[in-house]
Amino acid sequence: MYIETPLLESRALSQRLGKSIWLKMEAMQPTGSFKARGIGHACSVYMERGARRFVSSSGGNAGLAVAYAGRKLGVPVRVVVPETTSERAKHLIGMENAEVIVHGKSWDEANRFALASCTSADAFLHPFDDPLIWEGHASMIDEVARAASKPDAVVLSVGGGGLLCGVAEGLRRNRWDDVPLVAVETTGAASYAASLEAGERVELPAITSIATSLGARSVCAEALAIAKRRAVTSVVVSDRQAVGGCLEMLDEHRVVVEPACGASVAALDSDVQLLRDARNILLIVCGGVGTNVEQLKRWSAELL
Repeated sequence: MYIETPLLESRALSQRLGKSIWLKMEAMQPTGSFKARGIGHACSVYMERGARRFVSSSGGNAGLAVAYAGRKLGVPVRVVVPETTSERAKHLIGMENAEVIVHGKSWDEANRFALASCTSADAFLHPFDDPLIWEGHASMIDEVARAASKPDAVVLSVGGGGLLCGVAEGLRRNRWDDVPLVAVETTGAASYAASLEAGERVELPAITSIATSLGARSVCAEALAIAKRRAVTSVVVSDRQAVGGCLEMLDEHRVVVEPACGASVAALDSDVQLLRDARNILLIVCGGVGTNVEQLKRWSAELL
């Protein structure tokens, strides 16, 4: 369902920042994002339990991962996407022979519709709130632990919190519990930052960021619980900074990623004591398929 991805030292970022920056290249998964890990694992388990169809809601990346897994496993797939989903993402999901339904102005509306359409023969694949998905995502840290020394910090993007939960599980099972997490969001999609500040889950009234893959109006409960068990630092960057991070990945590493991923690259320049002090940083290049070079050019012209 997924591949072992390269762990690369970014010489460009390392020299610019004066420290070692290691990139876990999840953008190189068959589906273009880390979602292939957890969702592929969950789909395999649900099929073994007798599921005859997979149903999911997604802004793009999770839906593509379910569609890919379904095709590989020979299980039909229905993916419900919101109106904000790019034509490119819908096309890619359809290429995996999945049924694509567009419903609602946000992921939350698409999710409610997807749940209501499930039958007893279906398995519902939540894009981020499922322990099986976290278990699958944790495999990326297993790979890092086999290949490199313990980092001083892990930088990752947060939408609904599935990646954060998976990375935290991977750190735990590799006995790296003391490694702090830097959770990155964009302004207009920062439900995790709001929740951390409030000490409880906060639901945003709307998503106004271009980083639609970060567009869960509220994070899963486990993401908030993790921040009570281990060190988590929140960083919020602008859409402009996120696009700048995408362009840096394109220029320096010849990889196209979504603003949801570029946000983590941008966070390396934030004025956060943890990142200033860390000498060895692991950055999860979570990827994303909803963006292409032309879209990056348009955003660049508008924002930079």
